[in-house]
Amino acid sequence: MNQSYDKKTVFCWSLYDFANQPFTTLVITFIYGTFFTTVLADNEITGTILWSRGISLTGIIVALLSPIMGALADRGGYRKFYLIFWTWVCIICSFLLWYPNVGQVTFALTLFIIANVGFEMGGVFCNAFLPDIAPKDKIGRVSGYGWSFGYVGGLLSLILALVFFIFPEVPLFDLDKTTHEHIRATNVMVAIWFAIFSIPTFLFVKQDSKKGVGVKQVLIESFDQLKNTFIQIRKYKEITKFLLARLIYNDGLITIFAFGGIYAAGTFGFSMQEIMIFAIVLNVSAGLGAFLMGFLDDVIGGKMTIQISNVGLIIACVIAVFSPNGDIVEFSIPVVGSIMITGKIMFWIAGVLIGIFSGPNQASSRSLMARFVPKDKVGEFFGFFAFSGKATSFLGPFLLGYLTKVFGSQRYGVAVVLVLLIIGAAILHYVDEDSGIEKGSK
Repeated sequence: MNQSYDKKTVFCWSLYDFANQPFTTLVITFIYGTFFTTVLADNEITGTILWSRGISLTGIIVALLSPIMGALADRGGYRKFYLIFWTWVCIICSFLLWYPNVGQVTFALTLFIIANVGFEMGGVFCNAFLPDIAPKDKIGRVSGYGWSFGYVGGLLSLILALVFFIFPEVPLFDLDKTTHEHIRATNVMVAIWFAIFSIPTFLFVKQDSKKGVGVKQVLIESFDQLKNTFIQIRKYKEITKFLLARLIYNDGLITIFAFGGIYAAGTFGFSMQEIMIFAIVLNVSAGLGAFLMGFLDDVIGGKMTIQISNVGLIIACVIAVFSPNGDIVEFSIPVVGSIMITGKIMFWIAGVLIGIFSGPNQASSRSLMARFVPKDKVGEFFGFFAFSGKATSFLGPFLLGYLTKVFGSQRYGVAVVLVLLIIGAAILHYVDEDSGIEKGSK
């Protein structure tokens, strides 16, 4: 049963996005991912390939786990328990990323994969609360509010990392730059941030309890329920089409987030300081995009909002792939005249567009699923939602790494993102949003 719309509950639920976003911003996209490929690994190409394998393996693990654990949560009332459990898996392993240093790529990659699995699985159970805390006419803005709040968390943590660890000649706590302590310390900050700001979600977002069902029995029943769900989900044709579309376009997004900073450093020669400034701009634009288009979502619907964001992301990827590195490009614009810009500036433009449209894409995907999902299968269907986001999530990073290796250039790898976004948008075109909402409400 839906909770009444309660601002305190919504705020506390949104704090989870605020709490976990620094992991994406600092660890995956901008600081640790770049550090891994350029410092820990032997060279950028090798680092890119290894990082792509880590992201790919994470996707496979989450794809296998999420539907089963979603069913388990629904049957036994363990949604809150698993939210806390996986959150702390991420926190502990993020903290431990302090220890690996130059050459210890296996150690570092193992910790990162486990932390990333914890991060993704925590998101499964957090997302499953959305239909409980927001009525259908406010789901879009609540989801957008959560995502925008998340980007605020990413931005603030990034600024703190820059001010206290990255930029100063003498970092906080007199950390040794020669052994990269100032970089590794950002992982510890992510862990502490996640631990503190996830507490309100754990305390104040309530779940209906289910009593008298043991874990062993629930596990057995969950596998039976999961099999039935694979059969029943075919009855929800719009959900099936939507999940297929998201499976593909979200793979493009995952690849963007995993390799954005790496691509900026390797292809356009961004320094760590430039990457940090780039990250700030990206997070500001993403937060604004998610917040503003959350209201648009409630007006024009989730599908249309996602498609607008897909078009924006496709344009951004075209710019990113074809921007020359270091060369000046001349554009002739009627009335205005000729404009001279560098390839690096063009990449900056692409980055801003990615920021503006990535937030709404994720937020509206979550809200559209929440509108479609039957009330008695929230956790289970959001497990499939996570599955659709991860079932092929290894493919984009794998292809990026493979093409980078074959051609010796990151550009060919990043071009994969463009293909995934186009295919995903094409499939989404055939989703009937009104029909999906009607079916889910029965």
